[in-house]
Amino acid sequence: MAPADPAGTGGPVPGGDLARRLGTGHAVVIGLGSMIGAGVFAAFAPAARAAGTGLLIGLLIAALIAYCNAVASARLAAVYPTSGGTYIYGRERLGPWWGFTAGWGFVIGKTASCAAMALTFASYAVPGPWWAQRAVAVAAVLGLAALNYRGVTRTALLTGVLVASSLTALAIAVAGIAAGGHAGPANLAGRPAGAGGVYGILQAAGLLFFAFAGYARVATMGEEVRDPRRTIPRAIRISLFVAVAVYLVVGVAALLAAGPARLAASTAPLAAAVEAAGAGALVPVVRTGAALAALGALLALIAGIGRTTLAMARHRDLPGRLAAVHPRYRVPHRAEIALAVVVSVLVATVDLRGAIGFSSFGVLVYYAIANAAAFTLPVAGRWSRGLSLLGGAGCLTLVATLPWPSVLAGALMFATGLAGRWLVLRRRARPG
Repeated sequence: MAPADPAGTGGPVPGGDLARRLGTGHAVVIGLGSMIGAGVFAAFAPAARAAGTGLLIGLLIAALIAYCNAVASARLAAVYPTSGGTYIYGRERLGPWWGFTAGWGFVIGKTASCAAMALTFASYAVPGPWWAQRAVAVAAVLGLAALNYRGVTRTALLTGVLVASSLTALAIAVAGIAAGGHAGPANLAGRPAGAGGVYGILQAAGLLFFAFAGYARVATMGEEVRDPRRTIPRAIRISLFVAVAVYLVVGVAALLAAGPARLAASTAPLAAAVEAAGAGALVPVVRTGAALAALGALLALIAGIGRTTLAMARHRDLPGRLAAVHPRYRVPHRAEIALAVVVSVLVATVDLRGAIGFSSFGVLVYYAIANAAAFTLPVAGRWSRGLSLLGGAGCLTLVATLPWPSVLAGALMFATGLAGRWLVLRRRARPG
């Protein structure tokens, strides 16, 4: 995978191979840990502001595009069962520039997701002042990065505990909403000012999409999964369908309990829904579940970004020192340390809602390239290329309908990354 490049000519650099320790169950747990939490506890509020009750249509659109992306990712992962995900697929199928663009989009988008999940954890776990929440969020990032440093098996086991706890809390919340007596269709009457319409629904889909992106975390861990050609496609599909079912149930319950206007105005939409339904005694359970869900998502995100960074560093698209694999724990330790530092800075400076839109921008570009790469594979069924076309077009449509500050920030970050790569390649091409 990583032949030596002692002259620094731009080819892959050595760093060691990762250990194949994960089976289907572990891979599904990591995928669910990346999805369960983000949409339920963070994205419903901005989605409700964009679309009102139409956020449910946006949720289904996001799920459909995510399914297309899942099929593309599964097909590509079966051919290229190595760490790096669409960064590797884009390089192999479309060329190095496409691979870099995908990898850059993943790294910047998911780094923003890490900040969003850390802030979500802190906002639910610490009802104190903003500076205390930021301090707790930084502590969470550093603690989970230290756990990842010790090995991916521990990551999968702890993620399983967190996912189970989160699902239990969500089930209790939905049951409380159903039993509270105040939920019903009458609560759907109002809507936030300016919400609705096709544009609003598509914007809601784009904001909700980042919650479904966790299934591809399995594809980025191709070097650590046993029998990857069989395990990766199965784990991707299972984790995606479970997450879609959970999100639909919780979304319908939250709308019936609080209505779109109250959801849009809340920073903790599910807690607001439980309280509005007359089940206020369950709010502490929801807060605990939200904190655990955010931790689970953050834990899996750190693992996935570290491995994409590893792959990019092996090909000299990021500093070669980040390609190092720890001799004992067999993890990309330098990449994960660098990530922890960057996310800690973001946590201290960014806004949660802006982080969600920025993350969606980067990840949607990433999956648009995944679909383009999958389109070049030999046909594997009647609908394989059609799904790739639908997925790619859907990703680009959702990118264009995100809030304009997220589009502007995302475009600037991509321009910076591409310009930086061009300058590095030009410098390497100079004689002497």
